[in-house]
Amino acid sequence: MMTKEEKVAYWLDIADYDIETAEAMYKTKRWLYVAFMCHQVIEKTLKAYWCGSQPEDPPYTHNLVLLSDKTGLADMLSEEQNVFISQMMPLNIQARYPSYKEQLSKKLNKDTCRMIIDKTKEMQSWIKSKL
Repeated sequence: MMTKEEKVAYWLDIADYDIETAEAMYKTKRWLYVAFMCHQVIEKTLKAYWCGSQPEDPPYTHNLVLLSDKTGLADMLSEEQNVFISQMMPLNIQARYPSYKEQLSKKLNKDTCRMIIDKTKEMQSWIKSKL
């Protein structure tokens, strides 16, 4: 069984890997997957925070708002950070239908994805600072 510190490190390590993957997808202009990987970074960093602050393991959910609420982080987030987390919610595309992915793809471009990556890095860093 992993210790609390090992669980936190596990989630942070895979979140760091995912932000590198988002950057790689950006370089290859795979905008949908940039957005998806950024969602994953925020989700996994929130789960790291959960492991560091809660007695039980994080729930099996992709709901960023739920994760931030249940950990108490939502109360510490700025309005801009709360808006960003809400905007990231639809970007979890893993099990979405092709028509949804196509619709989402039309909204993503180089500039939007650069902003998403930058804000994701800021959010990731902020959550880490609270650990």
